[in-house]
Amino acid sequence: MALRADDLIDRRRLRRKLTFWRVAAIAILALGLVAIASWFYGDEFNGATVDHIAKVRIEGTITEDDELIKRLESIRKSDKVKGVILAIDSPGGTTVGGETIYEEVRKLAADKPVVAEVGTLAASAGYMIASAADHIVAHKSSIVGSIGVLIQYPDVSGMMDKLGIKLEEVKSSPLKASPSPFKPTTDDERAMVRKLILDSYDWFVGIVAERRKMTHEQALALADGSIFTGRQGVANGLIDGVGGETEAVDWLATKGVDAKLKVVEWKNTEKRGGFLFSRTMLRTITSALGLPDYSGDVMHELGADRLFLDGLVSVWHP
Repeated sequence: MALRADDLIDRRRLRRKLTFWRVAAIAILALGLVAIASWFYGDEFNGATVDHIAKVRIEGTITEDDELIKRLESIRKSDKVKGVILAIDSPGGTTVGGETIYEEVRKLAADKPVVAEVGTLAASAGYMIASAADHIVAHKSSIVGSIGVLIQYPDVSGMMDKLGIKLEEVKSSPLKASPSPFKPTTDDERAMVRKLILDSYDWFVGIVAERRKMTHEQALALADGSIFTGRQGVANGLIDGVGGETEAVDWLATKGVDAKLKVVEWKNTEKRGGFLFSRTMLRTITSALGLPDYSGDVMHELGADRLFLDGLVSVWHP
């Protein structure tokens, strides 16, 4: 009986030890999850539960971005967000990408004051998005403007002739699948594309005129594709003032937002883009060319991802 009692006592001790370590393991796991969440969500995780000014970065080549749209929608619905800063640093991108983000920013601005803070540049579709804000500030040497739309496509017909390659095609009508890189562009094809471009261009100019409180003629005079410095942008009415985040917060204060509120960046928590717009794609290309692994990152920084944009494009690059 004595041995049996000792066994029971040992089992109870063992059970208590196991319970302790299980609780400890769960606590460590919970702390790990909190640490991971803090790593990925950053200031949004730590500060979004109190009143704050939300900051959203819109950087790089602009394409259709469902994650960004959802993020802007969440900011609009958050009672803790009292004002919004759009930190824009983009040469532009697809016209549809700029349009969808522009529309979402306008919805956001209907509920909360929104100011755009331009970094190095906000050109083409980047400027389109900036114009959706209620106020735009940029540094003195920032680049803004490049209002316009284009379609670019190669003509490899000369190379095909030299290589003895001939394209055969059967199509329902002359303008189907036109223009084509495999043959010279005809006048009818060029006229069709020009109509397409001018329609989007007229829409873009209309946005600038409406948002910047200009006449159509004034906006049109600035919409020849020219780029301007921040100082020039103030002079011609494309932006409202020179400055950065401090000036953006000061403007929000004029709209009733407490300037002492913390600026919390709402970060992208999803992997952006598919294979065509990823660094993996660029690394694959550079690897095929026999270049070092890090070349993919270098090409991305140089804007090589813009080579893979499709459709109507509103982008500036030298």
